[in-house]
Amino acid sequence: MTATPLGRDYRLLWSAAVSSRFGDALRTPALALLAATLTRDPRAVAVVTVAGQLPPLLLGLLGGVYADRWDRRRTMALVDGLRAVVVAALAVTVAGGLAGVPALVATAFLLAALGVLFDAASFALLPALVPAPALPAANGRLQAGTALAGGLLGAPLAGVLFAVSPSMPLTVDAATFALAALLTLALSRSAAGRRRGARPGNAGSAPGPGRRGTAAGPDGRAGRRERGSSVWREAAEGVRWLRGEPTMWRVTLLSAGTNLAISALMAVLVLYALDVLRVPPAGYGLFMAAVVLGALAGALAAGRLAARLGTTPALRAVLLAQTVALAGFALVRHPVPAGLALAVFAGGSTVWNSLWAAYGQGRVPAALLGRVGATQRMAALLTAPVGATLAGLAGAAYGVGPVVGAAAVVFALVTLAAWRALRPAAPAPDGAPPTTAGTAARPGPPRSR
Repeated sequence: MTATPLGRDYRLLWSAAVSSRFGDALRTPALALLAATLTRDPRAVAVVTVAGQLPPLLLGLLGGVYADRWDRRRTMALVDGLRAVVVAALAVTVAGGLAGVPALVATAFLLAALGVLFDAASFALLPALVPAPALPAANGRLQAGTALAGGLLGAPLAGVLFAVSPSMPLTVDAATFALAALLTLALSRSAAGRRRGARPGNAGSAPGPGRRGTAAGPDGRAGRRERGSSVWREAAEGVRWLRGEPTMWRVTLLSAGTNLAISALMAVLVLYALDVLRVPPAGYGLFMAAVVLGALAGALAAGRLAARLGTTPALRAVLLAQTVALAGFALVRHPVPAGLALAVFAGGSTVWNSLWAAYGQGRVPAALLGRVGATQRMAALLTAPVGATLAGLAGAAYGVGPVVGAAAVVFALVTLAAWRALRPAAPAPDGAPPTTAGTAARPGPPRSR
């Protein structure tokens, strides 16, 4: 990271994101293990998991509104400070033997709710820290760092720390949140205050769908609003803007389609690996390491791929590669080729996410970045619980093999739709610039996979 041309402020943001992700990777399995030590009721254990999944769907739009209303740098630091306090309080409760399932549920929900605001502010802040052409690489390196911290370092360490003391993973998690808050506060105010295309009285000069946005002030935050403006009215501005931008809206819908398949795959992956691929239980961690390594490689390659192919051609190519990889995963019956196929599939997901994020950050007016980004994530994530539920029902009725095959079919259908929806721009007559929906004026989008 020290050799990158992305600058000091980007390195601080990267370090804060990686620190938080490392703590998340410790806390998530720790909460599940704590729930399992308190009760063997599967319903109670599931409630803890669901509590951490609901806030992005219930509060996503509100998080986007406040990310646009408030100073994004201070918002991120405050959120991480609050998360540090919440996790530290739970760690003290666990150490004292006073924790119960309701405390775990409340903690999981509150942390996820705060995370909604943090994610919206972080998405909106990044374009102020790096030049527009560097956004694909910047997003890719963020994903690479979080994959490394979460998958290769945090997840294996969580069980070790929990064995030492159930409160240990939570204590370390609280420390990572505190560190992330300090790193965010260290961002220079001038960099955090810049917003490309944001001028008083204008929602931004970046290309848009022709909708009126909220005015942005000199510091990039939303400026004076119309009298009577409400939270939901401001949230609707983000939805309307996204709906009116053809390429971003199509990519969001494609993301929802792929998330249907991905969530179905992830819901049965452990059973598929153990029962169909005959992965030994002791080797499951090594098998899943292929996912992390693939994601890491894809994240690091995202910037180069966008520079070489362009955004929409890269997105189409990524979906095609993922379709082939997922089809191979569904057909083979040996752990080694299956692991390689899964690694390619995971790498494609991080490339897509990096390009989708960069595309939106390069086009959305600065004053709407939080709301539009939150809308994208909500729309893309809505299909995830549907996919997991269908996979569970189908797996119980027909076995997990057909579920993986069905996921590959769904992915192939989405890829076919993408090759039409994200078609390259046709040359315009008389030397005019191309204007088809697939044209990408800046480097590239992600999907909220």
